[in-house]
Amino acid sequence: MSSLPPPAATSLPPPSFVPAQLRPPSGYVATQAPVEDAAIEITGLTKRFGDLFAVRDLSMAIPRGSVFGLIGPNGAGKSTTFAVLATLLIPTAGVVRIAGFDPITEPREVRRRMGYMPDTMGVYDSLRVDEYLRFFAQSYEIPKARIPKLIGELLELVDLGTKRTAMVDSLSRGMKQRLSLARALVHDPDVLVLDEPASGLDPRARVELRDLVSELRSMGKTIVISSHILAELEEMCTDVAILEAGQLKAIGTPSSILSGLRQGRTLLVRLVGGEERTFTVSTDDEQAALLHRLVVDEGLHVLEFSLERRNLESAFMELTEGIVQ
Repeated sequence: MSSLPPPAATSLPPPSFVPAQLRPPSGYVATQAPVEDAAIEITGLTKRFGDLFAVRDLSMAIPRGSVFGLIGPNGAGKSTTFAVLATLLIPTAGVVRIAGFDPITEPREVRRRMGYMPDTMGVYDSLRVDEYLRFFAQSYEIPKARIPKLIGELLELVDLGTKRTAMVDSLSRGMKQRLSLARALVHDPDVLVLDEPASGLDPRARVELRDLVSELRSMGKTIVISSHILAELEEMCTDVAILEAGQLKAIGTPSSILSGLRQGRTLLVRLVGGEERTFTVSTDDEQAALLHRLVVDEGLHVLEFSLERRNLESAFMELTEGIVQ
């Protein structure tokens, strides 16, 4: 994590199994095709706080060079998973590898390769922008001679080049988010973990963030990102995983998840006067027959007859049950 100096390695061995009493109930099925080149591998990850399961038997692989979206309501286990990846939490059970390294037994190696942007900005308001980035560059033992140029490059990358000498507390929320991202990039990590980076941003700032994520991916970085703005994740992510109550509900590309939903087309019919109805059909013939029945047989005044477009939001609503932990 880029906001803290690396800790001393712990002697605790990585848990390699999920005890029977920690296994999730039956009925949860979500599998992933093998990933040949994974930046992050998670196997059987479980994190329990007393009787509360924050994460249950989570297994997935995040392809190198991907933009991987983690989707779920509050309490789904996203931030807990990120904290384990960032070496901040020790799991109850399971094994995690980041670029081949274990965050429990090799936290220094993980932190050298990962940049972590938590859901709280963690900026220091009493510093200038360049002082803030210099502090973290020195924490990562970057040679002093390289730091001024590095700060300039980072600020240009996140479009804060004109704010180098500004006080951090004078920045807008969107600018502070971009500064936090620059801080996560200060040691040039291969993997970026971004927890709700678009939270509280206005539409323009969200578009700028999306463009920046695309640019970072073009630089060869693997980006793991969570957000409640599903339309934006659908645009930027190559792969997504949907969590609920700490368990994996679906994983894959956005298109593969959508294709795995229930078969059939959902049609929206809006009548003169404002009444709306929905119907499910399977073929073109059924769709034509439905229109004929409504207009000819029933004599209804149909104002709109259209296919409901499926997206990540509709997939999320269909795959989750609204469980709150």
